[in-house]
Amino acid sequence: MSSPSPTLAKVVACRLDDLTPELGVAALFGDTQVAIFRLADDSVYAVQNLCPFSGASVLSRGITGSRGDVPTIASPIYKQVFSLVDGTCLATMDKEPLAPLSADLVTYPVTIDNGEVIIDLTGGT
Repeated sequence: MSSPSPTLAKVVACRLDDLTPELGVAALFGDTQVAIFRLADDSVYAVQNLCPFSGASVLSRGITGSRGDVPTIASPIYKQVFSLVDGTCLATMDKEPLAPLSADLVTYPVTIDNGEVIIDLTGGT
């Protein structure tokens, strides 16, 4: 997993209207790949695009859902489930993440300003 670019902070990713609800898109900012999701309630989340279990940059193509009130994304390869709120891996599907990756995802704070989706790359957790 690449770390956020030290020269980038808050970036305008796109307009909210450019995002289709319940589908993800990938974006590249410097050397940081981000998966961006707009949900049906117009909330927007951003997480690392790299799946820690497959090592492939595919999370933007994952399946959105929820566990209770927690919005989730399931990896399209091995179907691990991650919280879009804090990146916690909620279901490992009996697999281990590839070394040295964490099972949890890096998440990035998102704000919407005047219809623009702004991602804070310095706030990755």
